[in-house]
Amino acid sequence: MEEGASIGRRWEEMDIDILVRIFQSFDIFELISGIAQVCSTWRLAACDPLLWRTLDLSMLKSNFIKIPLEPYVYVDCRSDKTLTKVLKIALNLSRGNIQKLIFHFNLYVSDDQLTYAAERCPRLKRLVMPAWNRIKKTGICRAIRMWEDLESLTMPSIANPPYLMEEISRNCKNFSELKIMGPCDIIFASTLVAFLPTLKVLSLRCSTIWKDALIIILDGLPNLEVLNISHCLIIEVPPPPAPKKVLKEIDESILEKASRLREFLTCMDNSCVMCQRARSDEGLMRWYKYEEGLWKTDEVRSLAL
Repeated sequence: MEEGASIGRRWEEMDIDILVRIFQSFDIFELISGIAQVCSTWRLAACDPLLWRTLDLSMLKSNFIKIPLEPYVYVDCRSDKTLTKVLKIALNLSRGNIQKLIFHFNLYVSDDQLTYAAERCPRLKRLVMPAWNRIKKTGICRAIRMWEDLESLTMPSIANPPYLMEEISRNCKNFSELKIMGPCDIIFASTLVAFLPTLKVLSLRCSTIWKDALIIILDGLPNLEVLNISHCLIIEVPPPPAPKKVLKEIDESILEKASRLREFLTCMDNSCVMCQRARSDEGLMRWYKYEEGLWKTDEVRSLAL
C-alpha cells in the first residue's frame, strides 16, 4: 500500500444503528430520495421501523382549482403523480409499520390512493385527513375496514356522517379520539351518540357548533373525558320567529353538564386572535389565509401535530 494511503470503511460496513439515527433527522422527501439504493446496509437502515411509525405528508399539497360540481376541486395530474410516487416509495420502505398517517388540508387524496395506503398500513392507529372532496363513501369505508387498530381520526365535517361512524363502530374497537374540522350540527352530534358511545376525546375547535348539538354530546357520550370547543361559534336556535344567535358566553346549563369531564376546553375571548379569526370566517376556518401549520394545533395534546 502506498505511504499515506488511508484505510476507510466501506458504505456497507457502516453501523446500522448509527445510520438509523442519522436518517431519523430526514424528512419524508429525503428518506425516499434514493438512500435505500446505496447498498444493502443502507436499505436495511432505511426500512427500520423507527423511521416509519409516522408518515407525515403535511408538507405536500395538491395543485388544484375549485370547480362548481362535485368533487368541487380539480387536481392537476402532476400533483396526483407526485403523491402516488411518494406513497409507493414510502409505503414500500415502511414494510407495514406506519401507525400515524398525516395529510395536509389541501392534499386531495383519491380513492385509489387511499386504498393503496390502507392496504399497506395495516397497523394504522391515527389518521389525519382534513380534505375528503375526492373520496367516495365506498373508498373511505373500504379503508376503515382495513384499519382495525384505528384509535384516532381527524376529519372534515361531512354531510352524511352515519355511514362512516357506523363503519368505525363496527371495525375499530379501540377507537377513542375524534377531531372534526368543520361544523357540528344536531345530525352530526346525534350520529356520534348513536355509533360512538364510548368516545373519550372530541375536538371541535375553531368551528360552528349548535348549542343543542353540544347538549346532545354532553348527555349522550357517557365515556367522554375531554371536549374541546375552543374558539367555536356556538349557535342557539330559539323557537320561531326569533332568529338564531351566536352565544357570547357558555351558559350555566352547559357548564353543569360539562363538569363531569376531565377537561372541558373553551375560549370565547374577544381579545383572542383565534376567536377573532373564527368569527371572521363565520365558523368555517379558511386555514390557507393563516400561518403555515396553524391548522395542526390543538389544545388537546394528543390531537396536536
